[in-house]
Amino acid sequence: CITNEGGMLDKFIGDAIMAIFGTPLPHDDDEDRGVRAALDMLHGLAKYNERRASEGKRPVDIGIGLNTDNIVSGNIGSPKRMDYTVIGDGVNLASRLESATKQYHAKLMISEFTKARLKGTYRMREVDKVIFKGKTQPVAVFEVVDYHTDATFPNMMDVLNNFGFGIQSYRIGKFDEAEKAFREALRLHPGDFCSQMYIDRCEHLKANPPDHW
Repeated sequence: CITNEGGMLDKFIGDAIMAIFGTPLPHDDDEDRGVRAALDMLHGLAKYNERRASEGKRPVDIGIGLNTDNIVSGNIGSPKRMDYTVIGDGVNLASRLESATKQYHAKLMISEFTKARLKGTYRMREVDKVIFKGKTQPVAVFEVVDYHTDATFPNMMDVLNNFGFGIQSYRIGKFDEAEKAFREALRLHPGDFCSQMYIDRCEHLKANPPDHW
């Protein structure tokens, strides 16, 4: 999936894969290539898990994080150990996004920096603003949901619209309006973790009003 989109498989890290789009050969749509590769991976995984289920085996799950940044690339190391790779804060943030998929029960999360450079249209929602380890400013993170089916994410567009309105209301401190929108999103898609997460946040903030918001 990665090489089909012109990406480079950089390394394996335990049970993880690090891939790069845009180096050594850049394209004008590297962000889209990364998203398409991730979606292909998730579609392929769904088919693989169908086969595993038919054999009575447990499904395999993955989380994917995508970030865009200026990085250092090249042959890095010492004369005795030299590898072509990339380093920099942008690489670390991609790794943090991948880890955050577990926290938000998502499979594909991208940073605001990647979203800003996408040329294609994808179904997604902003799930939070996060201050990642080593950062001082929050980064908006988005969940891309195009890999879902009607069965795995019913009423998708209505859920995304209600969730988006809920986020807007939440950010300006209108917690009653926000909670109502999140509850409607949860009704349309029972079990939606992010909607329930914001309902819990709204209830907490209404019971414990913040001094500043």
